[in-house]
Amino acid sequence: MYAGNQPVIILKEGTQRETGRNAQSSNITAARAIANTVKTTLGPRGMDKMLVDSMGDVVITNDGATILKEIDVAHPAAKMLIEVAKTQDEQCGDGTTTSVVLTGELLAAAQELLEQNVHSTTITAGYRIASEKAIEVLESIAKNIKITDKVTLQNIAGTSLASKAASGAGKVLSKIVVDAVTSVAETRDGETLVDLDNIQVQKTQGGTVSDTELIKGIVLDKERVHNGMPLNVEKAKIALVNAAFEIKKTEVDAKIQITDPSQLNSFLAEEESTLKKLVDAVVKVGANVVVCQKGIDDLAQHFLAKNGIYAVRRAKKSDLEKLAKATGGNIVNSVMELEKADLGSAGTVEERKVGDDKFTFVTECRNPKAVSILLRGGTEHVVDELERALNDALHVTAVALEDGQITPGGGAAASEIALRLREYAPSVGGREQMAVEAFADAIESIPRTLAENAGLDEIDIMIALRKAHKSGKKSAGVNVFTGKVEDMFKNNVIEPIRVGLQEINSSTEAATMILRIDDVIASKGGGGGGGAPGGGMPDMGGMGGMGGMDF
Repeated sequence: MYAGNQPVIILKEGTQRETGRNAQSSNITAARAIANTVKTTLGPRGMDKMLVDSMGDVVITNDGATILKEIDVAHPAAKMLIEVAKTQDEQCGDGTTTSVVLTGELLAAAQELLEQNVHSTTITAGYRIASEKAIEVLESIAKNIKITDKVTLQNIAGTSLASKAASGAGKVLSKIVVDAVTSVAETRDGETLVDLDNIQVQKTQGGTVSDTELIKGIVLDKERVHNGMPLNVEKAKIALVNAAFEIKKTEVDAKIQITDPSQLNSFLAEEESTLKKLVDAVVKVGANVVVCQKGIDDLAQHFLAKNGIYAVRRAKKSDLEKLAKATGGNIVNSVMELEKADLGSAGTVEERKVGDDKFTFVTECRNPKAVSILLRGGTEHVVDELERALNDALHVTAVALEDGQITPGGGAAASEIALRLREYAPSVGGREQMAVEAFADAIESIPRTLAENAGLDEIDIMIALRKAHKSGKKSAGVNVFTGKVEDMFKNNVIEPIRVGLQEINSSTEAATMILRIDDVIASKGGGGGGGAPGGGMPDMGGMGGMGGMDF
């Protein structure tokens, strides 16, 4: 900026600024780079990504949210797409890749309109109109579902698992998922609610995926603290303790001076007496199982074992809370204040060896509203990916129960929305009509990508899809295994309506927000890894990729 012949400096030295079309183009390019990264993972025939961090730890996955969480992204616009995936994952558990790909395609379509001198405000207005119509179409093709319809629920879980590494054991896992979700589902004021915190997933290496089992109770990844304790306790009375069975240490530094051997003996005797009092407090109330969130001293272990009490130490707080819910017990913060009414009850508490690990199984609980899934797999990476797949399946089954509505998968809903938007666009008129048609093209990228990732001829598939939907087949989608266009409801490829609604909403919001940015001002020191020298605005598209991946 100049006042007369003298430059007026407004921004600090080292600040980088991009304005107008350059800023828009840079943001769109970065966001599309992120979308293209996960694009190949979409669908049952999608590929996996291997992510290696600076410590050499490896993650192998095709879960969109996990990929975007693991890679080190510096570009601010690209980070917005990661937020899209994060929100999708939190709200629905699935559809993360779809939402990111859709955002990228909306931006790609917008870029073409920008090059035709259509103003970004006009494009965002058209996108909002299109998203409202898209939601209307999605709701019109949805079907209702009840909690008793376990077969349909299994198909929802199976659809989610089909695109994951767990697809080979999809039938076994989808049954376990549905049993777990329906076990913890509650009905309040006529509405079904599912708290997934009541489903615990414990994973262990060894065996195969089909060895995974559902436990109607809680599984702790802990063993008994002393070999002298019983392996199995029937009719368990469980004390849940958030306090240590140890001698308390003083808050300040303290020194004890002992001048003769008798004092040492009395000091040790007092320590022993204190620990014995703690154990006696447990024995007095009739507890035969102790689950402790903190430590248990060796001497206390001995006293507990002597009294035939099964004890576990350093249990997670979340596990203790699940146990409280399942057994009807109360978590106490002081052993000396433990009362009979605080004890939880369970039919059996036992230590079992699963693979190379020992677990404590608390079964036949008073309240079966808390369950555990013991996940098995051949290697650490397989088990980790199975856990991610299982979490997705649990989420979609839960939201399907809560919303009570399902839509067809396999790109069927996207194809129907695209058709209806193209019919609707002329009624919008003006330049917004072009944005509505661009939205239709973008959403049609979902079945196109499914076909492309399956090695099918995407042009033939899209022609067949459009023909089917034009003739009124609203649930026609891509069968990536046969390479044909088929009815997705009949093929049992279904997903909860919330997944589709969230995909449309979050991708539209992210795309419109990026399109409205026409000025990027990056102060010195504001950049991240892979950014410009001096920590300024990162090079557009220059995201410090994990494991040497640069976009």
